[in-house]
Amino acid sequence: MVRFKNRYVLCEVVSEDPRCRQCIEDRAVGLAVREAIGRLHGDYGLACCAISFTVKYLNAYTGTVLLRCRKDSCKLLCSALPFVRQLESRNQRYPCFLNTLHVGGTIRTCQKFLIQYNRRQLLMLLQNCTNEEERWNIQKSLLSCSLTEEQPQSGDEEDDDSTETD
Repeated sequence: MVRFKNRYVLCEVVSEDPRCRQCIEDRAVGLAVREAIGRLHGDYGLACCAISFTVKYLNAYTGTVLLRCRKDSCKLLCSALPFVRQLESRNQRYPCFLNTLHVGGTIRTCQKFLIQYNRRQLLMLLQNCTNEEERWNIQKSLLSCSLTEEQPQSGDEEDDDSTETD
């Protein structure tokens, strides 16, 4: 059996309207990308990309989108992404565009790139602060967003070390 190789395209939704990011859905992004491919490459491009094209991940708050396509049709997909001009969600159209950040062979490489990209963006944000109060507010908001590990309650779970052996 032959394994089909895929490519993962990491994009960000760039819009002047902040409501655009909150209202987008993966179905709307997929439809807009398919429409752009159809306009640019016609039926042939649409058929090539439709074989395994899916929106694997969408974060509406950060505007991050992860698209999957076959390795053969990756160039068709990437060439059509700049032609996405708007997203339609809930019968409203939001003008925006997709900025391609990274093309990778696995989801994991895209995740690693996204972590590095976000770190660079945060460093740029901190460097552009005009005074110490802005810098302190940004650092405080970052620390408030950190995940903390929840401690299990003492009576709910038994210790794994106290297992019986035969």
